[in-house]
Amino acid sequence: MSSSARKTIKLLKGCMANERSAQEGLYKQFYADMLRLCIRYLKTNDLAKEALNQGFLKVFQNINSFNDEKGELGAWIGTIMIRTCIDLSRKELKFTTDIDEAGIIENVFVSPAVLDKLYVEDLISMIRLLPDATQMVFNLSVIDGYTHKEISEQLNITESTSRWHLSEGKKQLRGLLAPKGAGNDYPTESNNRTK
Repeated sequence: MSSSARKTIKLLKGCMANERSAQEGLYKQFYADMLRLCIRYLKTNDLAKEALNQGFLKVFQNINSFNDEKGELGAWIGTIMIRTCIDLSRKELKFTTDIDEAGIIENVFVSPAVLDKLYVEDLISMIRLLPDATQMVFNLSVIDGYTHKEISEQLNITESTSRWHLSEGKKQLRGLLAPKGAGNDYPTESNNRTK
């Protein structure tokens, strides 16, 4: 077992015993990763920090329910953070309910040359420009790998609404990623397959 794993187990046991120093250690260990996760989901850094702190409070309140046989501690904390971000932004989310399923584009092609010039911070900034509900669905689906069924259960929306928001997010990001002066008429992957 690595020294990092031993340190995490020691912090976990300390948190289960409600030791403040262990809680502080666990907070510091996962702070950067969890803040990045919250920033992906929320529009402002202040909201992200609020979600981070609320999420860690939930982590410490529920630390005794963590089961290492079911998964890794970082993933468990990440799930709590995602749910906290959803809860924090739920009242602000405006979901479109009139969905034209024919207009849903599943796979949007973006030129690799455009992607090569982007940094993670640029992508996060662009994702944060999406409308709140679309940003939430995009993050849950593309970044964190949730299915439309899981998203619909988390956000209390239909699966088709989830698909629409994902499609709309991809479409808007494609427009943001388009090189200056170029049209937004990139082909979709399905169009590429037929050529």
